[in-house]
Amino acid sequence: MSDYDLSALRERAARGDNDAIGELIELAAEREDFEELRRLADGGSRDAEDQLVELAVEKEDLEELRRLASAGNTDAAEVLAELTE
Repeated sequence: MSDYDLSALRERAARGDNDAIGELIELAAEREDFEELRRLADGGSRDAEDQLVELAVEKEDLEELRRLASAGNTDAAEVLAELTE
């Protein structure tokens, strides 16, 4: 995907296009782009937040799991508790 296409997709997502948001989440997960997923999650996407938890688990990123857990993500808190037992 070109930078232009990605920019257009982000613009659509910013206007609330759920298909565009879903595409961005999928692309970000494939690229392991934590920053993009955080931005989408901060914008209210529960799917992006779920993907962040999944990616953090795959990468064993305890810092990201702690960040998500401290922000109230119960899935991240549960996974973090399991991993740190």
